[in-house]
Amino acid sequence: MRDFVDRVWFGDDIVARAARMLLAPSEAVYRIAVGVRETLFDAGLLASRDPVLPTLSVGNVTVGGTGKTPVAAWIASELIERGERPAIVLRGYGADEPLVHRRLNPQVPVIVSSDRVAGIAQASEVGATIAVLDDAFQHRQVSRSADVVLVSADRWSASQHLLPAGPLREPLAALRRATIIVITRKAASDSDVNAANESLAEIAARVPRTTVRLAADELRSVTEVDGIEERRPLSDIAGRPVRLITAIGDPRALMRQLGALGAGVTAELYPDHHYFSREEIARFVRSIPPDGLAICTLKDAVKLASCWPREAPTLWYVSQRVSVERGVGGVEHILDELTQTSSRRRR
Repeated sequence: MRDFVDRVWFGDDIVARAARMLLAPSEAVYRIAVGVRETLFDAGLLASRDPVLPTLSVGNVTVGGTGKTPVAAWIASELIERGERPAIVLRGYGADEPLVHRRLNPQVPVIVSSDRVAGIAQASEVGATIAVLDDAFQHRQVSRSADVVLVSADRWSASQHLLPAGPLREPLAALRRATIIVITRKAASDSDVNAANESLAEIAARVPRTTVRLAADELRSVTEVDGIEERRPLSDIAGRPVRLITAIGDPRALMRQLGALGAGVTAELYPDHHYFSREEIARFVRSIPPDGLAICTLKDAVKLASCWPREAPTLWYVSQRVSVERGVGGVEHILDELTQTSSRRRR
């Protein structure tokens, strides 16, 4: 099913084009519904509520695969360095995301609430000074100081369709609401990044842009031995067969990342946020070559750790390290302003 959805959304063969044509009426209805909702917000007929804390949103206009969770966690760590006490507030669709945030920033409160205003209030009650909303660009019921909107260069196309015929939650023109557009890349080339930049300059000319790389980090064992997480350099995968099991938004970019490091990658791919059954895990374990490495992502590891068979080969996870490549001052300026707002409120 996942391969078919990807084919429909991103393919250019006759089957993909025919499927999109069949889905065109549904896409049109969705476009009208989104347009009406945005018009009501823009006209003030649907109101945005002021939260009790300075608030920043990290979101996107597509379904998954842009790196929201690692970028939101990175922003939280940057705020800590500025002396703030951030909290991550998220809807909690897919229980893996709260677990990932707690692993990446153990000192940061993670609030799960379908009511973002109430979630931000909870964050304030536990001592947070700033709220970071994970996946809230479309959640306009909450006003915020800044909207950081992510666009993936790995899957960029200015001609993508709206749901259900494509991955877009909103038309690309919605990017004009952003405070800053962050182009993320895992395996995208410089030319891919340049193409995205050029298109976005036309779509949202007044919105500043920056580019960050989500780089594969070291290998870490999913299960601990005597309370210790084993670590290996990423270079260990060079020349090795790698079996990947993952349920993330854009697994193809991760496969290209690992392949660029010299690994021979084959994969078991599941829909985003999928919970692995014991049968699926057992089947995957049987497929690991004797001289191969079993790898997943941190998002998968928080679900697989409790059910990975003891007799199976070690399962390693690789998470993404965030580094700014272009437009270094863009996000920093936003965080500095947010910190100043927080400071003024505390006086």
